[in-house]
Amino acid sequence: MDLDAYTAAHRDEWSRLDALSKSRELSGTDADELIERYQAGASDLSAIKTTVGSTSQGAQLSLYLSRARLRFTGAGANLLRQIPAFFVFQLPAALYRIRWLTLALALVTVGVAALYAFWVSNDPQVLANLGSDADLKKLADEDFVNYYSENPAASFTGQVWTNNAWLAAQCIAFGITGFYVPMLIMTNAQNLGLNAAVLFHYGEGDTFFLYILPHGLLELTAIFVAGAGGLRIFWAWIAPGARTRSQALAEDGRALFTVALGLVIVLFISGIIEGFVTPQPWPWAVKIGIGALALAAFLAYMLVVGRAAVRAGQTGDLEEFESGAKQLVAG
Repeated sequence: MDLDAYTAAHRDEWSRLDALSKSRELSGTDADELIERYQAGASDLSAIKTTVGSTSQGAQLSLYLSRARLRFTGAGANLLRQIPAFFVFQLPAALYRIRWLTLALALVTVGVAALYAFWVSNDPQVLANLGSDADLKKLADEDFVNYYSENPAASFTGQVWTNNAWLAAQCIAFGITGFYVPMLIMTNAQNLGLNAAVLFHYGEGDTFFLYILPHGLLELTAIFVAGAGGLRIFWAWIAPGARTRSQALAEDGRALFTVALGLVIVLFISGIIEGFVTPQPWPWAVKIGIGALALAAFLAYMLVVGRAAVRAGQTGDLEEFESGAKQLVAG
């Protein structure tokens, strides 16, 4: 798409939409025209977002659409009526936009953890520096497993939910610094690798996976998503592209807030699995299968539903889910 040519061809239509939305009084004919202009503008915004992405022209058109929408829907929209659109359009679109960063952080974590595990398990001196043989053996034989059952399941669920939500919040809040997310990801990967090395050294490698994977598949993915959101806002600040830096931070910041709200629910689900499934003496296929199903459901939501929402012109911005909803239902 030649964005400049496309803008020139539709500028008069968008200006007319803006003029109608600002008009103090609308006749019946004007009201009908406003709705028609709104529908056409939503289609134009969808085309811009799908082919070009976030642009200053798209941001301006989005503003026009927001004003027009208020004229025929009113400012006091019922919050409960917005919830379905949030989960069907806004949240999955915001998640879909950071899918590649999420994958990159997942691969980095697995790679770093594997390197640490290989290094420590093959160097007796490094392993000895982690603690005495008795302490490490106790960790492998008892403490690692007991950690998941030493508190009541409901209480433990609340604890891990709070802790993980705090980690995710840090990624989002401090992601703009550029260094906090890599530091947190590296620390997390290092801890995974060290624990794996100790358990494998004492012949408990199967225990490591049996007690990490049921909840860890979804929990770690949520942390990767939070980290990806933090890095995206950092990149919006460093390289805003055609947008001004303030526009880039505002647009990506709103989408990041959407991600943060969604992660509260995702981390709650992973906390339930960690509190009620991970400690159970069930067959590995059952425990890991539950974690795998939870992850598969989240990935389907992120990639399949998110892709459909983005194709409808949705970006995850708090101000745009209604136009995206109209386009997806129509198409």
